[in-house]
Amino acid sequence: MIRTVLALAAALILVPVSAHAAPQDRYADNAGVRLHYVVDGQGPLVVLLHGFPDYWATWAPLMADLNAAGYRTAALDLRGYNLSDRPEGEAAYAMPNLIADVAAVIAAEGQKDAVVVGHDWGAAIAWQVAMNRPDLVNRLVIMSVPHPAGFAREMAMNRAQQQNSQYARNFQQPGFEKTLTAEGLAAWVKDPEQKASYIEAFRRSDFGAMLNYYRANYPRGTGDQAAPPPSMATDARVKAPTLVIHGMKDTALNAAGHAGTWDHVDADTTIVMLPNAGHFVQHDAGPQVNRAVTDWLGAHR
Repeated sequence: MIRTVLALAAALILVPVSAHAAPQDRYADNAGVRLHYVVDGQGPLVVLLHGFPDYWATWAPLMADLNAAGYRTAALDLRGYNLSDRPEGEAAYAMPNLIADVAAVIAAEGQKDAVVVGHDWGAAIAWQVAMNRPDLVNRLVIMSVPHPAGFAREMAMNRAQQQNSQYARNFQQPGFEKTLTAEGLAAWVKDPEQKASYIEAFRRSDFGAMLNYYRANYPRGTGDQAAPPPSMATDARVKAPTLVIHGMKDTALNAAGHAGTWDHVDADTTIVMLPNAGHFVQHDAGPQVNRAVTDWLGAHR
């Protein structure tokens, strides 16, 4: 009997009962489009949406911190990227479909709502989910992208933002995807090991699909002609508490676009400006971003 107890005690020391399970690949379905996402942790659901050019692993460090803080994270490969389906045609990437993708992941996780976190196109989608489906969003975390009303204002009036958006007008041109390569899209990734994973993910992706986000949803033209497509809400109210994080060295989206964000949110609004970070703020200032998100969520839990 004593030997049995000792053996059991040794086993418990060698294999802790609370050992953390590895992240899991899962899939959700939206009208026949299969969406890959990765889940980890237990607790309230946090859905994370990447941008261009990126994939779910951009969130791995933040996921680890959120899991440790008692959240369940679900990081999505947006349609067209990596292991998610790549439907053909510009219309497949119109904003209503992207909003429905987020709804499908929340439903696949058996939840009615979630904390929604987004960067770049993921942030643009997150704003639209919060405005069009407020029932799905209990807290909103935005990185880099201004509120749609602020962005529309800057595109109409701010010459610097108009110039900085030239890349997007290039992306809207037919056939521009033929100029892209996986290696080129991964050029922004600094860590060699991460870069290899990004190149692999981009080789599984569809470059035309990536650019269809711009063709279907980004304003065309300049000045007062730079109106967003009708499917992009700009004046609906955001009901959820909102955290905005912006790298002030961002050369794609000007910090000025965030001015007045609080005028469009009916809840607590927090804006964090990081002076030494660029567009990929979650990489350039990872520890600060992760701490800001976990602390803010803790204060609004």
